[in-house]
Amino acid sequence: MVEQQSIDLITLKTNLFEYVRLQLGHQIIDLELDPAHLEAAYQRTVGTYRQRANNAYEESYSFMQLVNQQNIYTLPQEVQSVRQIFRRSFGIASGPTGSNFDPFSQAQMNVYLINFNQSGGLATYDFYTQYVELAARMFGGFINYTWNPVTKKLQLIRSPTGYGEVVLLWTYNLKPEIQLLGDFQIQQWIKDYMVAASKMIIGEAREKFGTIAGPNGGGTLNGAAMKAEAQAQMDKCIEELKLYVDASQPLTFVIG
Repeated sequence: MVEQQSIDLITLKTNLFEYVRLQLGHQIIDLELDPAHLEAAYQRTVGTYRQRANNAYEESYSFMQLVNQQNIYTLPQEVQSVRQIFRRSFGIASGPTGSNFDPFSQAQMNVYLINFNQSGGLATYDFYTQYVELAARMFGGFINYTWNPVTKKLQLIRSPTGYGEVVLLWTYNLKPEIQLLGDFQIQQWIKDYMVAASKMIIGEAREKFGTIAGPNGGGTLNGAAMKAEAQAQMDKCIEELKLYVDASQPLTFVIG
């Protein structure tokens, strides 16, 4: 098996920018695009994809340590939503772990799953896990919270009185750009849309002057035509997202 070398984000963006230049005729004609224009087209492309594609997000779990009497925490910018907060204990935790219960470890230790025909059995194991879940619901095992997706502030509707307790966050995050550019199911869409966005920039510049003075009456610029082609190509890319060409998950159902 051939060993694959890791590629960083700078290399991926450099390859993408060169692809866009060649698609627009670079080395055959002179392009009016500066690196800043390519970066602007890239930001528009990534922003449009994140706004419209489910595959631009990923589900993840992360740990967060609570601080005594602090109920507001700032999460990283890539976090878009917080689905749930899990605790390993319920009630008032006095340390990093509190009153822990690991159902699987306890079941294995009490041979509920190994010697089920001699002692315990799955019923006893299931009853006890239901008891732990009910106790958690009654005595603070689940934490209510509010989440601000703009400021990235997570506010717990309680003030933790124990120091060092670690909770598990179930979150949805933006995929890093290196994953977007490295995913073969996404990168071709990004290439096509960025070519169209770059073509729109050139068209805007060329449309400012309809003609260029020169011998025999000068020449006519094709700014309007380039903008029309770019808009048609961008519309096509948006329609492709509706067909999930990037392997995004389709909608399950819509009410309303």
